[in-house]
Amino acid sequence: MIFGRTPVLPTPEEALKGRETPEFEVPSRHTVLGTALQGPYPEGLEVADFGLGCFWGAERKFWQTDGVWTTLVGYQGGFTRNPSYEEVCSGLTGHTEVVRVVFDPSKVTYAELLKVFWESHNPTQGFRQGNDVGTQYRSAVYTHSPVQEETATASREAYQQVLTAAGLGTITTTVLPAEDRAFWPAEPYHQQYLDKNPDGYCGIGGTGVELSSPSATNWGRACPTGIAPAPEATQ
Repeated sequence: MIFGRTPVLPTPEEALKGRETPEFEVPSRHTVLGTALQGPYPEGLEVADFGLGCFWGAERKFWQTDGVWTTLVGYQGGFTRNPSYEEVCSGLTGHTEVVRVVFDPSKVTYAELLKVFWESHNPTQGFRQGNDVGTQYRSAVYTHSPVQEETATASREAYQQVLTAAGLGTITTTVLPAEDRAFWPAEPYHQQYLDKNPDGYCGIGGTGVELSSPSATNWGRACPTGIAPAPEATQ
């Protein structure tokens, strides 16, 4: 890995303490969609949080998805309060780079967003995405309801099957509740970075293996909206 050192997540005791208030102000509006980054959001919208490597390219994948109302990038799954980008990259906060997706479930389902998530990165690489190495690049889904958790877990099992059939490795993606795992918005220059810098770095890249449609396969068959039930127990 970097300089021969394998990235390791810190314990809560080892993590940087952070600060009570952020050192910057997040912009109010999305530069592409024109919508509020941190709300208030219109009634009926839902929130999803995805970590799939460098958040610059990952955010663009989602703001280009029909039915997504707004996106913003930040840090989640760690211990440090109001972390900075430099602190996250040090590996001493425990966070991963995350895209928060606010979406209209009448136009795009959570299951369909999961399909974008899985196909946009390689979820088998542990603490890295391609040449980007570090705990902040790990694959993660932070769920906001039991239904999201069930759907994310079912989609992970479904994608593992097609990855295995393609000769690829084991998914390392964690699926964890967002509750008690605060989302800290990233600095202003990270928000919609590739809109501001069209030729900027984008490390996003999938395996080339598709996840079948949730509405046409076992992981979504019971729900016409594409919301998957909990996977059935096997004997």
